[in-house]
Amino acid sequence: MNVDEAKKIVISVITNTLEGKSKITEDMQLIGSETLLDSMKLVEVCVALEDLADEHGFEFDWTSEAAMSKSRSMFRNITTLAEEFAKQSEV
Repeated sequence: MNVDEAKKIVISVITNTLEGKSKITEDMQLIGSETLLDSMKLVEVCVALEDLADEHGFEFDWTSEAAMSKSRSMFRNITTLAEEFAKQSEV
């Protein structure tokens, strides 16, 4: 899976999680004070991505130490999450 495909998937999942109430952009923050997602919604997004990864034949690990590291977190924005999703699809 390439990054553009992963971005479409991530944006779709977040749009569904937020019930279409907000315009989602690639640079939308996923953690921090500027985010539209609370911690429970972020977990919903991750579980949905796990399910989609399974459908695409790979395992999506969003609980790793690197994922939780603030400085290099895959949760900085939609693009970084999509990049990690695509990267894990290639393993």
